[in-house]
Amino acid sequence: MTEARQQTAIAAAGHMLERAGWAARSYGAYSAADVDRIVRAVADVAQANAEKYAEWAVRETTFGVVEHKVIKNVACSRGILETYAGHDFVTPRINAEDKIVEVPRPAGVILAITPSTNPVASVFFKVLLALMTRNAVVISPHPMAKECCTDAAELLARAAVEAGAPDGIVQCVAEPTIPLVEALMGDERTNVILATGGTGVVRSAYSSGNPAIGVGPGNVPVLVDATADLRLAAKRLVDSKAFDNSVLCTNESVLIVEDSIADKFTRELERVGAFILDEDAAELLRTYMFPYGKLNVDVVGKDASWIAQQAGFRVGPKTQVLIAPFAEAVPEEPFTHEKLSPVLGMIRVPSVATGIATARAVVRIAGAGHSAAIHSTNSETVMQYAAEVPVLRVAVNVGNSTGSSGLGTNLAPTMTIGTGFVGRSSLGENLQPKHLVNWARIAYNNDPAEVMPDFTGVSPWVDHSGPVPSYPHASNDSVRTSIRGNTPSASVDALATRVANQLGPRAGTSSAPGRSGNDDTFREEIRRLVVEELSQLIKG
Repeated sequence: MTEARQQTAIAAAGHMLERAGWAARSYGAYSAADVDRIVRAVADVAQANAEKYAEWAVRETTFGVVEHKVIKNVACSRGILETYAGHDFVTPRINAEDKIVEVPRPAGVILAITPSTNPVASVFFKVLLALMTRNAVVISPHPMAKECCTDAAELLARAAVEAGAPDGIVQCVAEPTIPLVEALMGDERTNVILATGGTGVVRSAYSSGNPAIGVGPGNVPVLVDATADLRLAAKRLVDSKAFDNSVLCTNESVLIVEDSIADKFTRELERVGAFILDEDAAELLRTYMFPYGKLNVDVVGKDASWIAQQAGFRVGPKTQVLIAPFAEAVPEEPFTHEKLSPVLGMIRVPSVATGIATARAVVRIAGAGHSAAIHSTNSETVMQYAAEVPVLRVAVNVGNSTGSSGLGTNLAPTMTIGTGFVGRSSLGENLQPKHLVNWARIAYNNDPAEVMPDFTGVSPWVDHSGPVPSYPHASNDSVRTSIRGNTPSASVDALATRVANQLGPRAGTSSAPGRSGNDDTFREEIRRLVVEELSQLIKG
C-alpha cells in the first residue's frame, strides 16, 4: 500500500471511530429491554451462520477443523447469550442498606483486535460483550482472516440495526495494516482496546496511551499423577489437543507424567489416537518445527499426519496428536515452547514435587499467568500445583482447551484469557461483560438520620422507540455513503423519497413553480429528478 493510500485508509478509520462514538452515545441511553432485544437478535443470526463462517475461516486461514470451529462459533453466540441471560449491565443497582446506588457507564468505543487462529468466534464474542454493555465496537481483524471477519461483522451490524441499534454500532476494518491498527489504538476516540493476538500486538495496545485489556500467550503444562484415572485422562488429553488442531491458546503444550505410571499412560494415549515419537522422529520434528529456534508457522492449525509427513516420517491416518518426548524443561529445548498445533512435548518425572517444579519451569519459559491443567484425584496435589505454578486458572480432570476457556468448566466462557500481573496483563480473569462497564456510585451520608429516598424504578434510561438513529453524515457525504452500499438502487430510491418528502411541504402554494397543485405528483417529480442526479453520481 502506498503512503498516500495508507494515509487515506487512516483517515477513513478515523471516520469509523467518529461514527462509533456517535453510536455509543446514542446506545448509551437505551434501556435494558432494548439491549436485550438487540443482543438476542445478533446472537441468533450469529448462531444461524456458525457453520458458514467456520468453513470460511478454515478456507481463508488454512487453520483448524471446521466442525470444531462450529462448536466455538455456537459457544460464542448462543452460548454467550445463555451464559449471561438474566444479567443486567444497564439498570442502576440499589443497595438500600449501604445507601449506595450504582449507575452503569459504558466504556464507549471499543477497538477489538481479533486473531487469525480463532477469527469469527472472537468477532462474535467481542461484539456480543460490547452490545450487552451498550458499547460500540470497531473490529480490527488479523489480515489472514480479514474477509471472513469483515463479512461476519457486517452481518452482525445489520442484525443489530434491524433490531433497533444505532447505525455504526458495529464496524470492521476491511483492510487492516500495522500503521492503521496503531493509528486506531492511539486515537483519543478509542476508549478501550481489547487486544487478542501475539505479544507484539498486546504490547502495542498497552503502549498506545489508551486503556487496554491485553492477554499474553499460552504454553499450558499438564501434569498427570499416579492417582489419575489414566484411561479418562488420556482420552480427555488427546481430544483437547486435537480440538481445532490446537490453535486455542488454552491447548496443552507440555505433558508432565509421573514415572511410575508413564508406560501405562502412554499406551492409553496410543489407544485413543496419539503417536509417541522415537528419538529419530522427535529430532526430525524438532528440526522442521523450530528452524533457527523459532516456530515454523506452517504447522499452525495443521493435521498431525500432515505435520509428520512434512517433517520426514509417516504416521497412521487415525493419528490425532504427535507426542515428542524430551529430557529437560529448559528454554533451549524447542518442545517446551508453545506450538499451536497437535504436537505435545512430554517429559517423565520421578515425583509429583518434581512435576510441579517442571510445570513452573515450562511456564517461566512462556505462558506466565495463563493456564495449567492437572489430572489427579488428590486434592492436596491439586492445591499445591495451583499454589506454585504461576498461572491464574488450573483445569482439573478436563481437557484444558475447553477447560480454561470456560466451555468445559464453569469458568466464564471466553475467547480472551487474562494473564494478570504475572503475565503483564491488566486482566486476571476470563474476559466478561462486566469488564466493559464502569459503575458511577451515588453514596449518601452514612449518618442514620440521613435517609436515602426510594430509587426503585428510577432510571435515567428510557425505552427506545421510533426509527433507528442514523449517523448524521455531511450533506455531500450522505449521498455517496447511501448509494455505494450493497443495494444502491434501493438506497437511491429511499434517499430520493426522503428528499422529496422534505422538499414537498416547503414548496409553498399550488402556484409555486413546477407544481401542479397535487402534493403527491410534485413529490414524485422531485424524486425522479433526484434519482437521475444520483445515478450520475454512481457512474462517476
